[in-house]
Amino acid sequence: MAEEKRKKILELPMKIIFNEEGINFFIKSNKKLSKFKLADEMEQYGIFFDSFSPPSVQKMLLINYISYMEISRPEFMSKRQDVMDLSKLITYGTLYRRFDEIVFTKVLESEVTRKWNRANPSSIIDRKTNVNDASLLAAIEKNKPAATAIKQGMLKSLVTSVQANVDLLPEEKNIQLFLADKFLSILKPLTWFVLLKFKDNEDLTVLLTEIEATLQEFMVKAKIAEFLSLMTMELAAMAENSNIQSFAKNRYKGTLDPMAVMYDPEMRKMIVEEMRVRNQNVFLSWKVGGGNVSSRERLQVKIFNKETGFADFKKSVDDTRNLNLKQRSLMEFYKEGTDDAGNTGNTELGLYYLSYLSEECQKVGVHFESLVSQIRESNLTVITLTLLF
Repeated sequence: MAEEKRKKILELPMKIIFNEEGINFFIKSNKKLSKFKLADEMEQYGIFFDSFSPPSVQKMLLINYISYMEISRPEFMSKRQDVMDLSKLITYGTLYRRFDEIVFTKVLESEVTRKWNRANPSSIIDRKTNVNDASLLAAIEKNKPAATAIKQGMLKSLVTSVQANVDLLPEEKNIQLFLADKFLSILKPLTWFVLLKFKDNEDLTVLLTEIEATLQEFMVKAKIAEFLSLMTMELAAMAENSNIQSFAKNRYKGTLDPMAVMYDPEMRKMIVEEMRVRNQNVFLSWKVGGGNVSSRERLQVKIFNKETGFADFKKSVDDTRNLNLKQRSLMEFYKEGTDDAGNTGNTELGLYYLSYLSEECQKVGVHFESLVSQIRESNLTVITLTLLF
């Protein structure tokens, strides 16, 4: 199966806040947790990384230990790719979890499981089934050829479709194939145990067909990850530019043109370093979870910055949220707002992504909302993006 190229380490200072389950795990493992004051003034327990391995963070997301992640810097443009990679990692992790839960529900409600439960009331398979994951994984490994055959069967039509798609570049095809394989690989051990246990049962075909259809649906939803990463980065860049100009204006009291800072690399570098020393940061956070068996998985992205013109900025977001931009594609619009060096020149570009993302979410059945608010105590403007998968 194709592999997606990934950076081994993301160079971003990040606070990871754990939910109750994560806190209990770390306490039982004698791991020390720190208490952090976050951008929203709330105090929570977690850990801090100067840099981190993407797989390790995604693993904690998949086993539902993480509730919140926050990064803060005076500027994000120098870490643009890392921020976008982190955004996609979190979005994919959210999709993987939701897919896993939906498939598990289908397995429990399938005819093959119901027949087993009726015939074996003393050893039924349901959500209360308590089997050690290590034992299940050992059984799955023992039947690895059969598991591989089942997976390849569910992937067959999707692989054929991707390979035949002339609109996709070879690298894009590889990413699609990687994602499809990953969706199936992260399924609960109990799900795979059931699939293997009943691999010769005629009723299993119906269940496998349903899982394949769900996989096709989530492959379409996965496109949202790219849109969201682009918009998150542009909104962060917009907040960054606003912060830099505001800092320069207040720091130099009219002796330095705030707009000149934006176009003079050396001057900008100097201001950013002063902001770093004074902890004048933009905050970017992701809140995950909130979904369960009967509800959708929620992902919230928040950008915090000291926006002086809160009312005007809120109006800008409200005005651009539902713009009709059908005459230009996302990539066309993106290119128009980017200079030859790849830097964003149009600081309002992120606002237009709201319309694109809203439209794309609507197409694939993902609920999307955007909101601008203010934390008066700290004079922070907060852009909140909420997605329900």
